[in-house]
Amino acid sequence: MAAAIALAVSGAALSLNGVLRGWGWYWPALTTVLVVSLTLAALRSVRAQPLLVTAGGFLSLGAILTLTFFRGSSFAGLIPTGSTLGELDRLIRRASETVLSETAPVAPNVGIVMVICAVLGLAVILVDALALPLGIPAATGVGLLAILVVPAMIKPQSVGFWGFAVTLAGYLAILACSQYFVPDARLQTDSARSPGQMKRAVLTGSVALAATLVAPLAIPGFDQGTFPQGSRLNPWGASTGLNPMITLGNSLRTPDGSGRITYATNASTPLYLRSVTVDHFDGDSWGPDDRTASRLRLGGRIDPGYTVLADEQQRLVTAIDAGSFNSPYLPAPYAPESVRGLNGRWTWDPATLSIKGSDTTTSRRQEYLVTSSAPKLTAGLLAQSSAAVQGIPADFTRIPGNVPDVVRTTADTVAGTGTPYAKAMALQKYLRSPEFTYSLQSPVQGGYDGNGLSVLADFLEQKSGYCIHYASAMAVMARLEGIPSRIAVGYAPGRLTGATVSVAGQGALPEYEVDARDAHAWPELYFQGLGWVPFEPTPSRGVVPEYATESAAAAAPDALDNNEGVLPDAAPAPSPAPSAAPLPAPGGSGSPDTGRQLLPWLLTAGGMLGIALLLASPRLARTAIRAGRLRPQDHGTAVPLGWRELLDLGTDYGMAPGSSETPRAYSARLRGSLLGEPHGMDQQAHLAVVALTADFERHSYGRPPLPVPAAAAGGEESGSSGDTNSTLAARVAAVETSLHANATFTRRLRAAWVPASVMGRLGRLLSAPFLATGRMLRGTANAAARSWPGNSRRGARDGVRRQGGN
Repeated sequence: MAAAIALAVSGAALSLNGVLRGWGWYWPALTTVLVVSLTLAALRSVRAQPLLVTAGGFLSLGAILTLTFFRGSSFAGLIPTGSTLGELDRLIRRASETVLSETAPVAPNVGIVMVICAVLGLAVILVDALALPLGIPAATGVGLLAILVVPAMIKPQSVGFWGFAVTLAGYLAILACSQYFVPDARLQTDSARSPGQMKRAVLTGSVALAATLVAPLAIPGFDQGTFPQGSRLNPWGASTGLNPMITLGNSLRTPDGSGRITYATNASTPLYLRSVTVDHFDGDSWGPDDRTASRLRLGGRIDPGYTVLADEQQRLVTAIDAGSFNSPYLPAPYAPESVRGLNGRWTWDPATLSIKGSDTTTSRRQEYLVTSSAPKLTAGLLAQSSAAVQGIPADFTRIPGNVPDVVRTTADTVAGTGTPYAKAMALQKYLRSPEFTYSLQSPVQGGYDGNGLSVLADFLEQKSGYCIHYASAMAVMARLEGIPSRIAVGYAPGRLTGATVSVAGQGALPEYEVDARDAHAWPELYFQGLGWVPFEPTPSRGVVPEYATESAAAAAPDALDNNEGVLPDAAPAPSPAPSAAPLPAPGGSGSPDTGRQLLPWLLTAGGMLGIALLLASPRLARTAIRAGRLRPQDHGTAVPLGWRELLDLGTDYGMAPGSSETPRAYSARLRGSLLGEPHGMDQQAHLAVVALTADFERHSYGRPPLPVPAAAAGGEESGSSGDTNSTLAARVAAVETSLHANATFTRRLRAAWVPASVMGRLGRLLSAPFLATGRMLRGTANAAARSWPGNSRRGARDGVRRQGGN
């Protein structure tokens, strides 16, 4: 059975290829499945209680995960410590960032592989519990389906042939083991006692086959109809917010243009709306650093934190209606000086000027007025800004370790030598050259959709992608050339709506609109004395600023011959030292994906497994109690245990014994209660109850047993010392069969999954501390009353009176 379960779960894991890139992730997953399966089998081979077997499965899962992923922070490599929990939180956040920032096949970093291993281990425990202690092996398909649903919803080609075939083989092996290799007296496994088995199998298969042929006609699939290609299926509902951690291709491929924002501005041209700054890059992906500790409450003037030495500043006023756009980050032109009209609590980051809502505050239905300013930049100013960078956090210059050679070589070859502005223009010109093409589908089809270093290397080789690839490429190569960089996420300039908006002090301003189809990312490079300067390396998207056009760059003075920078003591910016950030090994190519979220499905699958185990815990406890009572033991011990099992069966089916009811009276009531039922108590169950009662009476009171026919004891008299454990199990099974046949559907369901005997014990266990406390308090109160002086004298007088009376 352990081998069958391992085969089924590891076969289901095969279908995750194409959701995760390559096969490097499969070996730790397979190790986890085998360790948990063999642990369950080893515990069961020594006849451990079912609850102990399940608990051992959880312990083995924790041990193998600790050994594989947290060896350095654990005790002896197997026992988690306090620092292990911190590492666990870091890996879960890393898995979330990786999955949400890339479309499948995602990079198999340590975080996502850890999540996959944990889910597969839970699946083994669930399938094992369903197959053996719960005795419903056919339901093990639920645990396997929880795994298969992820590739079925993520990959256009669904599970795949080999994943489905191996899973099916393991599932059939589980059924075979439960039916033939582990026979149970309660199961009608013999085909001679189950007539019509082949007919039912053919009928079930025919219905399933017909459903698979008819269902696609009603639900066409993921290319058209209910789930069009490019949409994200989210079990927690749709969101129109621009999440900076989700690949922008998901929003760009959304056909309905959700999350509409309108704005009116006094600028002469439509503006870029910047939602959040993405500046943290660890090699796996770009991500925002919220800097929660250093954020300031929004209310007064927003200070950029650096001095701008440009002669002319542009001050803009923009009225924004966020509409259905739902995000914790507030879209606004850069650089905001003040924001008025917001509802809720908002904070801003001094390092990036990004504005974020606190607690549950979001941008949805917000209408606000932004005053922003930016230097009037020219190519000449940028060319003269060659001074050393000062006062910039290390986050904007950090370079991850193990940068692919193709990225370094491309940066050195393209940027060449010159001022930071000359290098930036060379990088932008290279990415906007005819060698590169803008495509939303090429990264998905080529398996390099995302923004990690391995993805960036593939992009520079394939030379096709969309804004996130171009922005990431320019930002990384700029850092390699010593220029601080970051990525801005928001919206490209929108379209005129034809309407106007009246703004106090500005009159009627033209209105523009943007939506999810305008989602965009662009790089921002830092120039000393001028601040953060946006560039536009993405071809056919956005608008190239005037200072970044080739004609403006050609007319700019050559800063190499000009020793006067904007800041004194000009010196080349130091090249930042690479940090030792580990990178995932690039895997093989995967299958294309439609860009749907993977993490919600993984969490849903894990939640389903956990909920199923929680709901099955009363049944597991009941099964463990019965197994302990019916295991082989001497006659004197088996008889009272058999009687307790009979009492629990009656309790589970609504016929609990009374507190003052004798065994014989309860036996008569149990047998008499079924006389009026449609099926009644059959002869075998009737004799079994009589035999169990007689054995218990003789054991408890020492009287000779009542005469019982040999049929009731399987050929032996009930009182004989040879009453074996198998005979006891047969009697209990006969009584349970009769009670089950005469019970209603609701009663059967409660007896199977929420047995009253277990729940009653649990209630008594939970109430015991309160009852003990109550008795203690009553005893204390009585003692205090007796020790009261008046009561003591009265007690003395009563004692004299009683003594005299005697």
